[in-house]
Amino acid sequence: MSIVYTNPPRTAPEIVVCFTDLGVATVHEAQGRIGLMQPYMRPIYTGARAVGTAVTVSLAPADNWMLHVVVEQCQPGDIVIAAPTSFSDAGYFGELLATSLAARGVRGLVLEGGCRDVADLARMGFPVWSRAVSAQGTVKGTLGSINVPLVCAGQLVHPGALILADDDGVVVVARERAEAVLAASRAREEKEAKVRARLKGGEMGLDIYGMRDAVAQKGLTYRRYGT
Repeated sequence: MSIVYTNPPRTAPEIVVCFTDLGVATVHEAQGRIGLMQPYMRPIYTGARAVGTAVTVSLAPADNWMLHVVVEQCQPGDIVIAAPTSFSDAGYFGELLATSLAARGVRGLVLEGGCRDVADLARMGFPVWSRAVSAQGTVKGTLGSINVPLVCAGQLVHPGALILADDDGVVVVARERAEAVLAASRAREEKEAKVRARLKGGEMGLDIYGMRDAVAQKGLTYRRYGT
């Protein structure tokens, strides 16, 4: 059955905005190294960044019909998460669909398929993370579903989940855990700031992290070269 669920609960905007200056790597580590999509999901241009709430789209292979249907389900601050039901790297998405989504206040697209018109998208500043870049066209003949739980690039995404994407990839944060993950991410940032200051001061990670005894116990031996 193909279905469109309207207006699912979303991560609160006041929480989403607090993730704006956090990185994917920090959030992934802070939430226990979970939620990270496969590394083949790459931004179509360097410096792309987006944070928002998930609107999910289940697509038929090489068919982008539901990307047109999803537009009216989007709200400002959303990120569209789309994946086909079986492998396809066709070019589902381009400049015209991006124009439509941008007019709704959508902050970006995560697509486990192909994207095209990448030069135009870069000029627009509309960020896309995709599995491939492909000029191959799609059809409009098979329905899918919108705002259903969806597996995209190895991660289960529920509608309304918090999505953070940057040059390092895409991470999913469950709506129910977003506030706790935010606190853990801030704590990690504070800890790293202190370590960074010590590294700038000339200390080494071997000493800061107490690694010397550990590597010695593993059998690492130092010997003057030539002896």
